[in-house]
Amino acid sequence: MYSSVHLSVIVMLLSILSFSGCTKIIEVNLNDADPQVVIEANVQNSSGPHYVQISKTVNYSASNQFPAVTGARVIIKDLTGGVADTLTEIQQGLYASRIITGVAGRTYQLEVTTGGKSYSAQSKMPAAAQLDSVSFEKISRPGSKTDWYAVINYQDPAGINNYYLFTLFVNGRRINNTFVYDDRFSDGRYVSRTLRTDSAYINPGDSVRVLMQHMGKEGFDYYSSFSQVTGNGALQTISPANPNSNLTGGALGYFIASYTSTRRTVAR
Repeated sequence: MYSSVHLSVIVMLLSILSFSGCTKIIEVNLNDADPQVVIEANVQNSSGPHYVQISKTVNYSASNQFPAVTGARVIIKDLTGGVADTLTEIQQGLYASRIITGVAGRTYQLEVTTGGKSYSAQSKMPAAAQLDSVSFEKISRPGSKTDWYAVINYQDPAGINNYYLFTLFVNGRRINNTFVYDDRFSDGRYVSRTLRTDSAYINPGDSVRVLMQHMGKEGFDYYSSFSQVTGNGALQTISPANPNSNLTGGALGYFIASYTSTRRTVAR
């Protein structure tokens, strides 16, 4: 129903995993509380459609069944280009844009009204930063087969703070590790970084794809704080905790404008 890039972004943005030791520690609170509205939204560097998913939390001890929020009024505005787009609900709780185009350097605003309450957020899409290639690190372990890990290679733009989110796919299957990095120790450098997973998923001949999102600090803070709660990297949603959010009005979640690129290769 959706393109592979957009669908992978929707799935990826509902999950979090471990992130690098370069990040700062952010305190978050686990709690059992009344249900809260959850908004998960991303504008990419494309003509769209761009998606907004709206649901409600469940308590930390409850099963991961998250009620969809239907009938919301959802608007994305391109504040730089002066365009407003009222999204269409294409399935319960999932809203799609029609005319908004994601362009690097532009600022976008999300407005959501549901249940008599309003929520909003702004995000500026960073300048282009491309994932150049994916290579492999091979680690031989005594008495076992060689472990293969993907290595991401890219140029970090110099002189500005940059924040990245990476997701790994092997033979079309998303690996349950999402990687969040900043450039505090790599500003302006060419970066080659191994994506360490909780297990070796790659074998010779496998098709490997890495999705890279260059995003603002609001996205980095959200994913980093969430990552500290999930810890072990299992597929999660945002209901167990209150990670940092750039949304006003008391909603959980995020609105992120990200410059996205992807690279595919074969492990050999």
